[in-house]
Amino acid sequence: MNRPLLLSSLAMAMLVSAGPAQAENLNIERERLEVRADQDRDRQSRSERRAKRDKARAERRGNRDNARSERRGNRDGARSERRGNRDNARSERRNNRADRVQRSSGGERQVGRGRSQVERIRERARDQRRNNEELRREIVDRSKDRWERQERRQDRRADRRAERREDRRADRRADRRDDRRADRRRDRIEDRIRDVRRDSYRDGRRDARRDYRDGRRDRYRDARRDGYRDGRRDGYRDGRRDYRRDHRRWERKRWRADRRYDWRRYRDYNRSIFRLGIYYDPFGWGYRRHNIGNYLRSAFYRDRYWINDPWRYRLPPVYGPYRWVRYYDDALLVDIYDGRVVDVIHDFFW
Repeated sequence: MNRPLLLSSLAMAMLVSAGPAQAENLNIERERLEVRADQDRDRQSRSERRAKRDKARAERRGNRDNARSERRGNRDGARSERRGNRDNARSERRNNRADRVQRSSGGERQVGRGRSQVERIRERARDQRRNNEELRREIVDRSKDRWERQERRQDRRADRRAERREDRRADRRADRRDDRRADRRRDRIEDRIRDVRRDSYRDGRRDARRDYRDGRRDRYRDARRDGYRDGRRDGYRDGRRDYRRDHRRWERKRWRADRRYDWRRYRDYNRSIFRLGIYYDPFGWGYRRHNIGNYLRSAFYRDRYWINDPWRYRLPPVYGPYRWVRYYDDALLVDIYDGRVVDVIHDFFW
């Protein structure tokens, strides 16, 4: 039986017997297992593609070797034919000479000595010309063979480079697709886990508040009658205002007026620090100009995009739920609890 189907059936059986919160956790665990199964499938598909590429390369190499052997055989056959023709021509010339010598016996030999010497000289000159022509042909054939070899080598190199480029492009595309799918699934799982935590935290907080209120009513009912209610109300309000002022309110204009955070002047003298690498968009949507009050998805302000050393870029330190986040060439101050943009610096990086 298939492992994902078995896991899904077990997860459904546990969902039927479990409560709502446990059911949500089991759904999350099932999605994690499905993500792992998809990753295993992607790895298997990659290995299959690589095996196919290796097989195709081996076939091309075998075809090249066969073509080489055929060309070598043809060359050897042509050379052997040329050598045989040369030997035959030489043997014919020798036989002709012997026949002439035999014919020129007796008086003919004495009369035709001058002619035979002239003919011999002419035959030698003809043989020399033929030999020179054959040598020239051999030289031309060798040069042609070398030129063809160089062309074939260049073609092979070009084919190999093209194949490598195609393989790299295919691998990069597959890796990008797998990374995007994995990131999307992780974001979904993280969002669901965050929702479950919020719901459980809210439920627990409500129960704690109810218990606290009930106990507080029973304990401090007499103290409230004596005037404790007014004093506590004033102190609680003052403390709550201080807390909001310290952790939830961000002064955008105050830190820009401070000379310690003059990042423009500092960037003019330290341009290499503000020149970062390529920005990886988790969804591949492209650049969108964000302003104060916009909300971002959780994938854009994960810890991999945090600016953990704002003092290096002459940015003010952050506190509470705020984090400086890089978005393409912009620097955004984001509330990581809800994804709201609190402050923006456009064209901060190069």
